[in-house]
Formats: sequence, structure tokens, C-alpha cells
Amino acid sequence: MKESSGATLWKAIDEVLARPVAVHTFSPDFERQSEVVTAARAASRLTDPRLTQVFDAADEDGVAYVVSEWVSGESLLDLLSAGPLEAERGAALVAEAAEAMAHAHAHGLSHLNLTPSRLMWTSGNTVKLLGVGVDAAILDATDGMSDEELAHADAQGLGRLLYAALTGHWPADDDCGLPQAPVDDHHYCTPRQVTAGVPGYLDTIASRILGLRRGAEPMDTPDEIAEALSEVPRPAPASVSTVPPSIELRSEPVDTMGGRSPMPPIIHRPPPPRRSPMLSRFVLTVVVLLAMVVVGVGAWTLGKSLGTEPAVPTASPSTPAEEGGAAGKPTEVKIAGAIGFDPLGDGEERNELAPLAIDGSATTDWHTETYGGPDFGRLKNGVGLLLDLGKDIRLTQAVIDFGESGGTVELRTGTSPEPESLKTFLTRKDVSGKVTFDLNGSSATRYLLVWFTELPPHSKGYRTMIRDVKLMAAKD
Repeated sequence: MKESSGATLWKAIDEVLARPVAVHTFSPDFERQSEVVTAARAASRLTDPRLTQVFDAADEDGVAYVVSEWVSGESLLDLLSAGPLEAERGAALVAEAAEAMAHAHAHGLSHLNLTPSRLMWTSGNTVKLLGVGVDAAILDATDGMSDEELAHADAQGLGRLLYAALTGHWPADDDCGLPQAPVDDHHYCTPRQVTAGVPGYLDTIASRILGLRRGAEPMDTPDEIAEALSEVPRPAPASVSTVPPSIELRSEPVDTMGGRSPMPPIIHRPPPPRRSPMLSRFVLTVVVLLAMVVVGVGAWTLGKSLGTEPAVPTASPSTPAEEGGAAGKPTEVKIAGAIGFDPLGDGEERNELAPLAIDGSATTDWHTETYGGPDFGRLKNGVGLLLDLGKDIRLTQAVIDFGESGGTVELRTGTSPEPESLKTFLTRKDVSGKVTFDLNGSSATRYLLVWFTELPPHSKGYRTMIRDVKLMAAKD
């Protein structure tokens, strides 16, 4: 039995099906019985299986009660007792909760009490969110709030749950059973500042929800958060139970949430099929050869009709001066520096690895964070590697070793590292291995941005890499 604000939660037994159920009863001086019963009846019409089912709710002759399913398993608070969860496993729980809350808000119900004890990992290996509608009515938390304010309040609650799952800390003043998040300059630290190894895209989502970074676009609704977390690999889906119980209260109610149930392995969605770059190059080669044969036969026929010998087409390598008008033999450019570039996120992307892309070794690399989808989980348009040439240079060629990674890449040039000054010169899809880019015709540039707009599959997510970069410029 648990008591809170005049409401008492009992664990009762369904005498027909011999299973436990949860029953809320209310003290005589509790003034919101009617509101709680109304909210419970509205919650009973929700169809998302991740929300606890309400079986019955009544307010008769001054006696009110709410009967709902009893959820056995471990709360997020229990799971965090040994420290933060593996990042994407914790984010998967919150993603399920966000989708369930989006469903509730679409039907006019809010929660307003999203704490780690209300998010459950059940003994049947499913996610359950306790108290939608009922908690808000019991706490009298919705009075005078607009729909936008209610959505924002629950979005903040989801953000705090995500922060807790990633760090094991609680970014709020209320006591939820977790240590309070550390503060830096009067603001809570970001998840990556608290716990090493938090993926950048999850750090960005949590920071955007809770306003931990200046200038970052906020997320104000459960629906936005559900969409942002949609690419996180999920646990197995929940099942639905619809059989109503018959209730008899025991004289000694039990207040236990059962034993620990292990988290199952994450189920990963298979990546979409990708066109083979080797096949594309083979088809292109065949087309070029056929075109040469057609041109040769046409020239021979025309020469014969004129009584002259046809000119036989020959292929010879072109020089940079012939292709782009640059004078002299090209020389290699010494790259002054490199940074991981993430202007739409936290400003950097594995910056500590950036020098490994310009060290002349194919055994080291710079690579991106691992994301939940090829489109960066729909959090941003891209990330990249920004190369500083030290001065304005007219480049003729870039040779970039992408390893076996792949993806879609743009080469952008500019005289300033500001994103708006870097203009796209060319785009290439399905890059892999060592790729040569012709930069003849590009303007003089100090900065070259290798900008990825689509990521290839990697291990349990999506990421790409650059092993080495070699730049060439016309010799003065």
C-alpha cells in the first residue's frame, strides 16, 4: 500500500483470473475524486499497450476507486541503482515512453509526474508507463494550463528521464531517488559532460529538450521527442491484455514490484539495401566503351564515304592545366589542421580523432559518432571534417580514403569556416575506398569541408570514416 496526497494505492487480487491488479482508493477529505475518476475513464479508452490499462473507475455514494493493471518488473529507478544504463538501451525505454505520451496527448491526456519510478521494464520484457491521466488529476497539476503548456511540461519530464537513463543523475530539484545532476555555471551539465561514451546524437536530444545549450532548437512536445528518438533500436514490443478483473481487496496489501528481469538484446532494424558502387562503376565503364565503339564506326564510315582514311580516336591522360586552365605541374598541399565539424549539434564531431585523417597513414582514421539512422536520426542535415589549408589556394584535386564506410558526401569550399560561407562544389553518392575528386574550376579556398549528408550502416548503428586526405594544387 502507498499513500500520496489523499490517494492510496493497493495491490489487490483478481479472484476470477488469480492475478494482481492495482486499486486506487481515496480518503474522505480528498476533494478531487470526481476529477480522478473522469481522468481514469478517459485513460481507459487509450489503446497504446505501453500505457497501463484502466479496467474500472467509479464514484458512487461518496466512495471512489480506480482499478488498473498491476505492473511487475523494475522501474527505471531500480535499473539505475547500479549506475547509468548502456546509452541506447536507456534511450530505447524513453523512446517507448515518448511515443506512448504522444498518443496520450493526441487524446487530451497528460501525465505531469514523469519520474524514474513511473517508467517500468516489466517482467514480461515490455515497457509500461504508469499513471497517465490519473497522476495529473491526483496532483491537481493541470489546473489553468493550456494544451501547449501541458505538452511542454511532459516533454520536460521525458527529457529528464532521458538524462537520467544516460547519466544516472536527475536534472531537477525534486527528490526522485537519484543524485542531482552536476551544475556548471548555474546550468546542469550536458549528459556527455557527466558520463563518458554518451553518443553525440543522444546528448544533443537531451540538451535540446532541457535547454542545456544556448541557441539549440528546443523540443516542446512528446511527439517531437518521439520522432527524434524514432531511430533508436528498440526492445521487443508490448502485448495487450483486455480481460477485465473481479476485485476483492486483501486485508494485508502487498507493496512489492517483483524480482529483477534481465533486459533482452536490442533488436536492430535491417539497413535499407544500398546500390553497390562497384556495380555502378562497371555499368558506367561499359557505357563509355560502347560510346567509343559507336563513334569509331561512325568516323570510319564517314571517312570511307569521303575517300579518306578515318582518324582513329586515341585516349591520352589530360593534365590539370588542360582540364582547368591551371598552369604548371600540380603539387601536394600541406594541410594546416583539421577539426570534426558539427555546426548543427554541439559544434564538434569526434574532434580528438580529426588529426588522424591527415597524418598520412591509412591505418588510422577520423570517424563520426554512431547514429540511429542514415539521416542522423533526423536531428541534423550532416556532419563533416573541416580542413584548414593555412591560406587561400586554388585546389585541383582531392584524394580521400573512406575505407569501407560509404555514404553520401559533399565537398564544400570557402575562405571562412562559418557554415554559411562554405559552398557546395560537388556531391558524390556511395563513396567507399580511395576516391579522387576533380576540383578544377573551384575558386581559391582556405577551407575544404568534407560534408556527409547520409551515413552507411556500421555495427549496431550508422557512421562513416575518413582514413586519409591528400590535396593537390596547381604550381605557381
